Amino acid sequence: MQTIFDSRTLPAAKRYKAWQDAICEIYFQVDCTPEERDDYDGLVREARFGPLILTDTLSAPQVVLRQNRHISRLDKDCYIFGLMQTGRGGLCQRDASFTMHTGAAGLFYASEPYDLRGKAPVRAFWMEIPQHLLASRFSSGRAPVNTLLNVERGLGRIAAEFCTTLAAESALLNDDARAKLGDEFLDILAAAVDAGFDREPAGEKTVRKARLRSVKAYIDAHLREPDLTLESIARNNGISLRYLHELFTAMDSSVSDWIWLRRLQQCHALLSHPAHAARSITEIAFSMGFNSSSHFSNRFREEFGLRPSDVRLGGSASRARPEAAPGRAEH
Repeated sequence: MQTIFDSRTLPAAKRYKAWQDAICEIYFQVDCTPEERDDYDGLVREARFGPLILTDTLSAPQVVLRQNRHISRLDKDCYIFGLMQTGRGGLCQRDASFTMHTGAAGLFYASEPYDLRGKAPVRAFWMEIPQHLLASRFSSGRAPVNTLLNVERGLGRIAAEFCTTLAAESALLNDDARAKLGDEFLDILAAAVDAGFDREPAGEKTVRKARLRSVKAYIDAHLREPDLTLESIARNNGISLRYLHELFTAMDSSVSDWIWLRRLQQCHALLSHPAHAARSITEIAFSMGFNSSSHFSNRFREEFGLRPSDVRLGGSASRARPEAAPGRAEH
């Protein structure tokens, strides 16, 4: 694979800013907020398999947000397959969320908004797949969005091992061989996606997913209530408090963390929207269930790496921000 970015080649003081710029140049336009440090460690290597682009990325803790304002008709219409080598990457898109780790790979749609974050250093493969090539392999004419694959067994493991082998052997292959292997990888990936994540019986998994969607919808509808409690969420959804915790533990989160994350995401959206420019930061925070300005500011900066005023001003917020990597622009 060819190295296209390595922070170690730059003076320490320039690495943080260079990584933010590189993410938008190599991937898509996004808001990228890495952990700010002088010795920022970032690496991107690349290999092409016909129309598929595979990158091997090392990134320090960071948050990557792709929002509606980043997406244009000129963007490539593609899916991203993420395979963790080390670390964990959490993704939220639409009303779904999952955590990618060494035992579970993820597939998501790059042409819709998403929130991707890594709270520890992450080494991962990211395969960029043109939308029409993957969609054509499904009878419905479209690939599932927000799909988690078990890569410890079955077709998921075969797809993961194939991806890893492609990265390792790419330098020894000519263009025709890489294109053919890329096509074969798509067949395997589509079969793995069709098979689904076989960690638990289908019936139980379906019930859990439906319950989780229902609970998340309830939380979103009541985010503005400062006294929203776990007990009220469980009671109004007809489940026990223990089962509520189990639903979120399965997605590597807690109910409380999810509530605060959604409140912060909603505040960020309101602060960056021109229609709410006349509202004060405190007013927006309180409208989304916060009851302390200092608590809101601290949580906001901890989550997104920016002050609320930075988002309102639009300066650094347009360049940085809310587990790891992609988004890719046309060259």
